[in-house]
Amino acid sequence: MTDLLTTRRTLLAAAGAAVATGMTGLIVPARAQGLAATPSMRGGSNNYRPGAPIVERIGSGGFWMTGTVRRAGDGAPLPGRRIQIWAHTTEGNERDPQSHGATLTDADGVFRLEMPQIVPAFGQPHGHLAYDDDEFATVFLRPVMASASDTSLSADFVLQPA
Repeated sequence: MTDLLTTRRTLLAAAGAAVATGMTGLIVPARAQGLAATPSMRGGSNNYRPGAPIVERIGSGGFWMTGTVRRAGDGAPLPGRRIQIWAHTTEGNERDPQSHGATLTDADGVFRLEMPQIVPAFGQPHGHLAYDDDEFATVFLRPVMASASDTSLSADFVLQPA
């Protein structure tokens, strides 16, 4: 009986070591190969206006929309990428042309655009952001704010080459 317990313990220890070190692909799932692309969000493209102009600020400002843009796979920052931003604000509806604007990412793939305070639409304070160039797949985001009194909202893009 002692030999049977010793053999069983040895077998269990060996199997545990194999699982822990990832030596068997049947038991341990494959590791992700790099950074996954950001999927478009439901409702993100609502009231999108192709070609919204690049602006220094939307309206009188006071609220900041920020984020990063990186490449899927290696996560490299993507400078010079155009991000369009729009929302329902204290100065206009998200359908209004003056509520839309675009900005470019800096050398580190970071964007920032000042705009009027976002206010609830359909019960939720939210913004809309879009990346829509030919080099990478189009992505529409619709992040929801934790509170209508927040003065900033951040959204990050991970883009898949087109």
